[in-house]
Amino acid sequence: MKAVIQRVTHASVTIEGEQVASIQQGVLVLLGIVNEDAQEDINWLSNKIVNLRIFADENDVMNKSLSDIKGDIILVSQFTLHANTKKGNRPSYIKAAKPEVAIPLYETFIKQLENDLGKPIQTGQFGADMKVELLNDGPVTIIIDTKNKE
Repeated sequence: MKAVIQRVTHASVTIEGEQVASIQQGVLVLLGIVNEDAQEDINWLSNKIVNLRIFADENDVMNKSLSDIKGDIILVSQFTLHANTKKGNRPSYIKAAKPEVAIPLYETFIKQLENDLGKPIQTGQFGADMKVELLNDGPVTIIIDTKNKE
């Protein structure tokens, strides 16, 4: 699993002109899934996202986590995170998991994030053409790949 985590002051997802998700302070997470991903990746990444100390404390030092500030999450599936751009100018997405593999993992990841955060999260819609709007706070953007844990 690969995730792009962006600290936001607000974010939203719109599909076909209808807003389907909206948060204030928290993180927008773009998630890419490959065939090799498993429950271990879900558990590790969810815990990492909820506990990343990327929010300012009283001394304006990034020392607080999403759970510390009781922030929110919007999770958006994004297969293009696994684009291969080595050859030519047209990216290849062959590494991205097909929907029959990715959807169950995505849905399990949602439940794990909610469990780890202790409250419901907002999501986009898997496979939809989404318009994602955000105000990146900082900017703070972290990229995590569960295949590079060590």
